[in-house]
Amino acid sequence: MVIRLCGVSAIVFVFGIFFFVFREGAGFLFHGLSLRQFFGSIEWYPTSESHVRYGVLALIAGSASVTVLAMAIAVPFGIGAAIFISEFCRPRLRETLKVTIELLAAIPSVVWGFIGLTVMNPLIIRLFHVPIGLNVLNGGLILALMSVPVIVSIGEDALKAVPDSYREAALALGVTRWQMVYRVLVPAAKNGLLAAALLGVGRAVGETMAVLMATGHAVKIPTSVMDSVRTLTATIAAELGETAVGSDHYQVLFIIGILLFSITFVVNLVADLAVRGIRAR
Repeated sequence: MVIRLCGVSAIVFVFGIFFFVFREGAGFLFHGLSLRQFFGSIEWYPTSESHVRYGVLALIAGSASVTVLAMAIAVPFGIGAAIFISEFCRPRLRETLKVTIELLAAIPSVVWGFIGLTVMNPLIIRLFHVPIGLNVLNGGLILALMSVPVIVSIGEDALKAVPDSYREAALALGVTRWQMVYRVLVPAAKNGLLAAALLGVGRAVGETMAVLMATGHAVKIPTSVMDSVRTLTATIAAELGETAVGSDHYQVLFIIGILLFSITFVVNLVADLAVRGIRAR
Protein backbone atom coordinates (compact mmCIF):
# COMPACT_ATOMS: atom_id res chain seq x y z
CA MET A 1 0.00 0.00 0.00
CA VAL A 2 2.83 2.43 0.85
CA ILE A 3 4.62 1.67 -2.42
CA ARG A 4 1.37 2.11 -4.33
CA LEU A 5 0.77 5.48 -2.66
CA CYS A 6 4.31 6.57 -3.52
CA GLY A 7 3.70 5.72 -7.17
CA VAL A 8 0.32 7.46 -7.33
CA SER A 9 1.57 10.52 -5.42
CA ALA A 10 3.40 11.92 -8.47
CA ILE A 11 0.13 11.95 -10.43
CA VAL A 12 -1.69 13.55 -7.50
CA PHE A 13 0.93 16.27 -7.16
CA VAL A 14 0.83 17.11 -10.89
CA PHE A 15 -2.96 17.37 -10.91
CA GLY A 16 -2.84 19.35 -7.66
CA ILE A 17 -0.43 21.89 -9.16
CA PHE A 18 -2.51 22.20 -12.32
CA PHE A 19 -5.71 22.60 -10.26
CA PHE A 20 -4.18 25.39 -8.18
CA VAL A 21 -2.84 27.29 -11.20
CA PHE A 22 -6.11 26.83 -13.12
CA ARG A 23 -8.22 27.92 -10.14
CA GLU A 24 -6.29 31.16 -9.73
CA GLY A 25 -6.70 32.14 -13.38
CA ALA A 26 -10.04 30.56 -14.34
CA GLY A 27 -12.21 33.51 -13.31
CA PHE A 28 -10.63 35.99 -15.74
CA LEU A 29 -9.96 33.29 -18.37
CA PHE A 30 -13.69 32.60 -18.83
CA HIS A 31 -15.06 36.02 -17.88
CA GLY A 32 -13.19 39.00 -19.28
CA LEU A 33 -10.13 37.80 -21.21
CA SER A 34 -10.17 38.07 -24.99
CA LEU A 35 -8.31 35.02 -26.27
CA ARG A 36 -7.94 36.67 -29.66
CA GLN A 37 -6.11 39.60 -28.13
CA PHE A 38 -4.25 37.37 -25.68
CA PHE A 39 -2.69 35.16 -28.35
CA GLY A 40 -2.73 37.58 -31.30
CA SER A 41 -1.39 40.82 -29.83
CA ILE A 42 2.18 41.82 -29.02
CA GLU A 43 1.04 44.62 -26.68
CA TRP A 44 1.67 43.82 -23.02
CA TYR A 45 0.48 46.75 -20.88
CA PRO A 46 -1.08 45.16 -17.78
CA THR A 47 -0.79 48.29 -15.61
CA SER A 48 -2.05 50.91 -18.08
CA GLU A 49 -4.49 53.37 -16.51
CA SER A 50 -6.50 54.01 -19.68
CA HIS A 51 -6.13 50.96 -21.92
CA VAL A 52 -5.05 47.66 -20.35
CA ARG A 53 -3.78 45.13 -22.89
CA TYR A 54 -2.76 41.52 -22.29
CA GLY A 55 -1.03 40.21 -25.40
CA VAL A 56 1.46 37.36 -25.06
CA LEU A 57 2.43 36.84 -28.71
CA ALA A 58 5.75 38.64 -28.19
CA LEU A 59 6.36 36.69 -24.97
CA ILE A 60 5.73 33.38 -26.76
CA ALA A 61 8.04 34.46 -29.59
CA GLY A 62 10.72 35.41 -27.05
CA SER A 63 10.51 32.06 -25.27
CA ALA A 64 10.52 30.17 -28.57
CA SER A 65 13.49 32.06 -30.03
CA VAL A 66 15.68 31.59 -26.95
CA THR A 67 14.72 27.90 -26.64
CA VAL A 68 15.31 27.11 -30.33
CA LEU A 69 18.73 28.78 -30.29
CA ALA A 70 19.65 27.01 -27.06
CA MET A 71 18.67 23.61 -28.46
CA ALA A 72 20.49 24.27 -31.75
CA ILE A 73 23.64 24.67 -29.67
CA ALA A 74 23.03 22.20 -26.83
CA VAL A 75 21.75 19.12 -28.69
CA PRO A 76 24.73 18.64 -31.07
CA PHE A 77 27.26 19.39 -28.33
CA GLY A 78 25.39 17.32 -25.74
CA ILE A 79 24.96 14.26 -27.94
CA GLY A 80 28.54 14.59 -29.18
CA ALA A 81 29.87 14.79 -25.63
CA ALA A 82 27.77 11.77 -24.63
CA ILE A 83 29.20 9.74 -27.54
CA PHE A 84 32.75 10.81 -26.67
CA ILE A 85 32.38 9.94 -22.98
CA SER A 86 30.67 6.64 -23.72
CA GLU A 87 32.77 5.31 -26.60
CA PHE A 88 36.05 7.20 -27.07
CA CYS A 89 37.11 8.39 -23.64
CA ARG A 90 39.71 6.77 -21.41
CA PRO A 91 38.46 5.73 -17.96
CA ARG A 92 40.29 8.42 -15.97
CA LEU A 93 39.28 11.22 -18.34
CA ARG A 94 35.73 9.85 -18.43
CA GLU A 95 35.35 10.15 -14.67
CA THR A 96 36.82 13.67 -14.72
CA LEU A 97 34.44 14.80 -17.45
CA LYS A 98 31.41 13.25 -15.75
CA VAL A 99 32.20 15.00 -12.47
CA THR A 100 32.72 18.31 -14.29
CA ILE A 101 29.42 17.99 -16.17
CA GLU A 102 27.59 17.15 -12.95
CA LEU A 103 29.09 20.26 -11.37
CA LEU A 104 27.75 22.32 -14.29
CA ALA A 105 24.29 20.93 -13.58
CA ALA A 106 24.62 21.93 -9.91
CA ILE A 107 25.23 25.63 -10.63
CA PRO A 108 22.11 27.63 -9.60
CA SER A 109 20.21 29.37 -12.38
CA VAL A 110 20.69 32.78 -10.75
CA VAL A 111 24.47 32.28 -11.03
CA TRP A 112 24.09 31.51 -14.74
CA GLY A 113 22.02 34.67 -15.06
CA PHE A 114 24.73 36.66 -13.28
CA ILE A 115 27.29 35.24 -15.75
CA GLY A 116 25.09 36.32 -18.65
CA LEU A 117 24.68 39.79 -17.15
CA THR A 118 28.28 40.52 -16.17
CA VAL A 119 30.39 38.33 -18.48
CA MET A 120 28.45 37.58 -21.66
CA ASN A 121 26.86 41.03 -21.92
CA PRO A 122 30.11 43.05 -22.35
CA LEU A 123 31.64 40.23 -24.42
CA ILE A 124 28.77 40.30 -26.95
CA ILE A 125 28.91 44.11 -27.08
CA ARG A 126 32.65 43.98 -27.82
CA LEU A 127 32.50 41.17 -30.40
CA PHE A 128 29.38 42.16 -32.35
CA HIS A 129 29.41 45.95 -31.83
CA VAL A 130 25.82 46.11 -30.57
CA PRO A 131 24.51 48.63 -28.03
CA ILE A 132 23.47 45.95 -25.53
CA GLY A 133 24.45 42.32 -25.04
CA LEU A 134 21.33 41.23 -23.19
CA ASN A 135 19.56 39.55 -26.08
CA VAL A 136 18.50 36.25 -27.66
CA LEU A 137 22.10 35.20 -28.26
CA ASN A 138 23.04 35.74 -24.62
CA GLY A 139 20.01 33.87 -23.32
CA GLY A 140 20.43 31.06 -25.86
CA LEU A 141 24.08 30.51 -24.91
CA ILE A 142 23.29 30.48 -21.19
CA LEU A 143 20.35 28.09 -21.65
CA ALA A 144 22.49 25.84 -23.85
CA LEU A 145 25.12 25.59 -21.12
CA MET A 146 22.40 24.80 -18.60
CA SER A 147 20.80 22.13 -20.82
CA VAL A 148 23.99 20.34 -21.92
CA PRO A 149 24.51 18.45 -18.59
CA VAL A 150 21.00 16.95 -18.79
CA ILE A 151 21.47 15.91 -22.43
CA VAL A 152 24.92 14.45 -21.79
CA SER A 153 23.82 12.47 -18.74
CA ILE A 154 20.70 10.95 -20.33
CA GLY A 155 22.44 10.45 -23.69
CA GLU A 156 25.37 8.59 -22.14
CA ASP A 157 22.99 6.34 -20.19
CA ALA A 158 21.14 5.57 -23.43
CA LEU A 159 24.37 4.64 -25.23
CA LYS A 160 25.58 2.52 -22.30
CA ALA A 161 22.26 0.66 -22.34
CA VAL A 162 22.97 -0.69 -25.85
CA PRO A 163 24.02 -4.35 -25.41
CA ASP A 164 27.72 -5.11 -25.85
CA SER A 165 26.77 -7.78 -28.39
CA TYR A 166 25.95 -4.96 -30.83
CA ARG A 167 29.46 -3.57 -30.48
CA GLU A 168 31.06 -7.01 -30.76
CA ALA A 169 29.06 -7.89 -33.87
CA ALA A 170 29.97 -4.58 -35.53
CA LEU A 171 33.66 -4.97 -34.75
CA ALA A 172 33.57 -8.54 -36.01
CA LEU A 173 32.40 -7.20 -39.37
CA GLY A 174 35.49 -5.01 -39.55
CA VAL A 175 33.95 -1.57 -39.08
CA THR A 176 35.85 1.34 -37.58
CA ARG A 177 34.87 2.72 -34.18
CA TRP A 178 33.24 5.77 -35.76
CA GLN A 179 31.26 3.59 -38.20
CA MET A 180 30.11 1.51 -35.23
CA VAL A 181 28.88 4.68 -33.49
CA TYR A 182 26.79 6.19 -36.27
CA ARG A 183 25.72 2.93 -37.97
CA VAL A 184 24.96 0.81 -34.89
CA LEU A 185 24.97 2.59 -31.54
CA VAL A 186 23.15 5.81 -32.41
CA PRO A 187 20.27 4.01 -34.20
CA ALA A 188 20.02 1.51 -31.34
CA ALA A 189 19.96 4.29 -28.70
CA LYS A 190 17.76 6.77 -30.58
CA ASN A 191 14.90 6.41 -28.07
CA GLY A 192 17.12 7.54 -25.22
CA LEU A 193 18.85 10.21 -27.30
CA LEU A 194 15.47 11.65 -28.30
CA ALA A 195 14.42 11.65 -24.67
CA ALA A 196 17.64 13.46 -23.76
CA ALA A 197 17.00 16.17 -26.36
CA LEU A 198 13.41 16.67 -25.23
CA LEU A 199 14.43 16.85 -21.59
CA GLY A 200 16.81 19.59 -22.65
CA VAL A 201 13.89 21.39 -24.31
CA GLY A 202 11.91 21.12 -21.09
CA ARG A 203 14.85 22.48 -19.13
CA ALA A 204 15.11 25.48 -21.45
CA VAL A 205 11.38 26.25 -21.65
CA GLY A 206 10.94 26.25 -17.88
CA GLU A 207 14.02 28.30 -16.97
CA THR A 208 13.29 31.62 -15.27
CA MET A 209 16.06 33.55 -13.51
CA ALA A 210 18.75 33.05 -16.15
CA VAL A 211 16.58 34.35 -19.01
CA LEU A 212 15.22 37.14 -16.81
CA MET A 213 18.76 38.44 -16.30
CA ALA A 214 20.28 37.64 -19.72
CA THR A 215 17.68 38.48 -22.38
CA GLY A 216 17.02 42.19 -21.81
CA HIS A 217 13.36 41.83 -20.79
CA ALA A 218 11.99 43.75 -23.80
CA VAL A 219 8.48 42.94 -25.05
CA LYS A 220 9.00 42.55 -28.80
CA ILE A 221 9.11 39.88 -31.49
CA PRO A 222 12.80 39.30 -32.29
CA THR A 223 14.04 39.66 -35.84
CA SER A 224 17.63 38.63 -35.09
CA VAL A 225 19.63 37.02 -32.30
CA MET A 226 20.81 40.48 -31.25
CA ASP A 227 17.32 41.61 -30.24
CA SER A 228 16.31 41.79 -26.58
CA VAL A 229 13.25 39.72 -25.67
CA ARG A 230 11.09 38.76 -22.73
CA THR A 231 10.01 35.19 -22.02
CA LEU A 232 6.83 33.82 -20.45
CA THR A 233 8.60 32.56 -17.34
CA ALA A 234 10.50 35.82 -16.81
CA THR A 235 7.25 37.77 -17.02
CA ILE A 236 5.70 35.74 -14.22
CA ALA A 237 8.80 36.05 -12.06
CA ALA A 238 9.14 39.80 -12.59
CA GLU A 239 5.51 40.81 -12.14
CA LEU A 240 3.74 38.37 -9.83
CA GLY A 241 5.17 39.87 -6.65
CA GLU A 242 3.92 43.35 -7.60
CA THR A 243 0.29 42.51 -8.36
CA ALA A 244 -2.74 42.58 -6.08
CA VAL A 245 -4.04 39.11 -5.28
CA GLY A 246 -7.20 38.40 -7.26
CA SER A 247 -6.75 41.29 -9.71
CA ASP A 248 -7.00 40.83 -13.47
CA HIS A 249 -3.24 41.21 -13.82
CA TYR A 250 -2.71 38.57 -11.13
CA GLN A 251 -5.05 36.14 -12.90
CA VAL A 252 -3.47 36.74 -16.31
CA LEU A 253 -0.07 35.75 -14.90
CA PHE A 254 -1.63 32.48 -13.76
CA ILE A 255 -3.14 32.05 -17.22
CA ILE A 256 0.41 32.34 -18.57
CA GLY A 257 1.27 29.59 -16.07
CA ILE A 258 -1.51 27.46 -17.56
CA LEU A 259 -0.05 28.14 -21.01
CA LEU A 260 3.42 27.04 -19.86
CA PHE A 261 1.93 23.95 -18.25
CA SER A 262 0.17 23.12 -21.54
CA ILE A 263 3.35 23.64 -23.58
CA THR A 264 5.24 21.29 -21.26
CA PHE A 265 2.46 18.72 -21.55
CA VAL A 266 2.51 18.91 -25.35
CA VAL A 267 6.30 18.52 -25.45
CA ASN A 268 6.12 15.42 -23.26
CA LEU A 269 3.21 14.00 -25.26
CA VAL A 270 5.07 14.51 -28.55
CA ALA A 271 8.14 12.87 -27.02
CA ASP A 272 6.12 9.87 -25.88
CA LEU A 273 4.43 9.48 -29.28
CA ALA A 274 7.76 9.82 -31.08
CA VAL A 275 9.42 7.19 -28.89
CA ARG A 276 6.45 4.86 -29.36
CA GLY A 277 6.64 5.35 -33.13
CA ILE A 278 10.36 4.61 -33.18
CA ARG A 279 9.84 1.45 -31.12
CA ALA A 280 7.05 0.31 -33.45
CA ARG A 281 9.33 0.67 -36.49
